[in-house]
Amino acid sequence: YTTSSDLAMLISPLMGPINGMGYSIATYDMALFKSSVKNFTFAVITSLITSTVYFAISPVSTAHSELLARTSPTIYDVLIALFGGLAGILAISSKLKGNVIPGVAIATALMPPLCTAGYGLATFQLNYFFGAFYLFTINTVFIAISSVAASQLLKFPIRSDISESRKKKINQVITLIILITIIPSIYFGYSLVKQDKFTENVSRFTKNISLFEGNYLLNYEINPRTSKIKLIYGGSDFSDDQKNRIRERAKLFELGEAEISFQQGLSYTSLTNNLSEIDRLKNEIARLTLMLQEKSDQFDSLKGESSIGENLLKEIKSIYPQISELSFSNTGIFVDTLESSNPASLVYIKSKPRSLNTTDKSKINEWLKVKFPQTNLKLFYED
Repeated sequence: YTTSSDLAMLISPLMGPINGMGYSIATYDMALFKSSVKNFTFAVITSLITSTVYFAISPVSTAHSELLARTSPTIYDVLIALFGGLAGILAISSKLKGNVIPGVAIATALMPPLCTAGYGLATFQLNYFFGAFYLFTINTVFIAISSVAASQLLKFPIRSDISESRKKKINQVITLIILITIIPSIYFGYSLVKQDKFTENVSRFTKNISLFEGNYLLNYEINPRTSKIKLIYGGSDFSDDQKNRIRERAKLFELGEAEISFQQGLSYTSLTNNLSEIDRLKNEIARLTLMLQEKSDQFDSLKGESSIGENLLKEIKSIYPQISELSFSNTGIFVDTLESSNPASLVYIKSKPRSLNTTDKSKINEWLKVKFPQTNLKLFYED
């Protein structure tokens, strides 16, 4: 059974040049070393460009576990590369290779880190690029170192004479490369162990405080890198004293330095306050709706009065063309500041000077009373 990672390793063009570099250093074959470095550099650049172009044009942009698993190398990856490379060179050197080379391919995984580095470049996520490329560097260096060790252990013949001072210098360079490669991985490995321990302690801690003084722990969020914990509770609001007691209890689970914050997911007090606020808003909405309806009725009334006045003017001008203006409006009658239950309709008529006599006005009054029989009419003339 193989995965895409395993298949990538089995067709990887990198394993040979890396073993070639290790073998050439062990046997002091500088010609082979230069050739291996050249082939290795070409393979790395080609693989990196290919993966970058692929992820740049691919519609898939989400980082899956296969990618994320290769962005945080640790000291454990150093050990995997070292022993995997050792198994590989021993298998290559023996007549009975069996399934060791596929096993080394699976263990050391040279191509997937390069693909992840290409993904980081294509998506402009440099933390992915540097993390994956560092893992690739670890694999490269320690496969090569294991190849050097295996070649010396198997006592492969020296290909060229070299002075002791040159050997010493080569060994110093190798030691420096090992230190530069391994020191960050030790730090990352320590951080990983510390984060795992933090996660485990938080799990035990949250089980202990899942029910706290009438509050139930709905959920929690943690950030192991920054030692932050967010507790999401349902129940009554937390007091400062309750929060401090929870922080004190965290010290019993080796979480004394953790930054603990609280979020009220569902508070009875808040719920009651919210319901009261909802009732208040409902009453306010009802009041505003009633006010809006009153204003709408007033507007319709004014619009109707304007239409009545316009029609009256057209009708009355057909009989009395000397009338130039007419106004119609409904109003209340107030007696000692109290509004009468019988409102009045005011009609204002303006005509040319002395163009309407008493008889004309009387006829107009009778005509309007017939037109509005149920209305308390108040007529005013101006001429």
